[in-house]
Amino acid sequence: MEDILRPIYQERASHPNTLGVLMIDYREKGSPITDTFDIVLLIIVKEAEQPLFIKHYTYLNQKAAMHIVSKDQLKEWMLLGSNRRIIDWIFNGKILFDRNEYITNLKLELREFPFYGRKIKIGLEFAKLIRRYMDGKVFFENKHYLDAYNHIVHSLHHLARLAVIENGFHPEVTVWNQVKQIEPEIFKLYEELVSSEEDLQKRLELLFIASEFLIHSRTNTSVEHLLVVMREKEQWSFQELQNHEEIKHYSVDLGMLIEFLTEKNVIEVVNVETKGQGIFHRYYRVKKKL
Repeated sequence: MEDILRPIYQERASHPNTLGVLMIDYREKGSPITDTFDIVLLIIVKEAEQPLFIKHYTYLNQKAAMHIVSKDQLKEWMLLGSNRRIIDWIFNGKILFDRNEYITNLKLELREFPFYGRKIKIGLEFAKLIRRYMDGKVFFENKHYLDAYNHIVHSLHHLARLAVIENGFHPEVTVWNQVKQIEPEIFKLYEELVSSEEDLQKRLELLFIASEFLIHSRTNTSVEHLLVVMREKEQWSFQELQNHEEIKHYSVDLGMLIEFLTEKNVIEVVNVETKGQGIFHRYYRVKKKL
């Protein structure tokens, strides 16, 4: 099918706006990496009216998809981890066109995983972990065990991704295969949750205890990025944090993370008087002892 698609990607490659073209060819039917398509063409461009444009093709009994993505959208996906397939596509895709070695350098950047970019990703993943863990704990305490199970499964997934990032790798779609090699302790927790013959309540109880320890042991290193930003000023309102160029990526998980860190005495609350008697503005700052 590559021969059939060649005129399509060659036309795109001739545009000065095109930075590179990758082909992802998965022969296994039903592969989640390509959304069941036989071939995916990933075309990276400098600028685009739409950050992502997708077109589907059929040839005989095969199907292909073309994804045209702006470099800014690609960078955002890589930073936020919001499109997990993209790492696999860049690592394993066949380079069909590479203007000024853009894709070659992108692959190199992914392999080296710059330290500061890693710190941001660790912070974002930890925030998601805390959100799922805290929500799951509330469901568990209220005896909504199936809802608690759903959240603890997701929290373990975020913990697995966090462990992969800490070890200098990008989490891939098959993250549990990575974790099995990197942090078998987390993999065993996941196995215990999904395959143990203990009743659900008992499994969850043990998982929350184990997760509490794993979260506690990672807290200080996982929030380094947030604390570095917060030390730029004496104190912050929540809105100021939300508006910060880097912290805004924490999105809906920021509030839960701030409350968690307040409970753990990593961050402290500063009450600032308002015009209303007995009502205070709530500001946050990093604890001095840290």
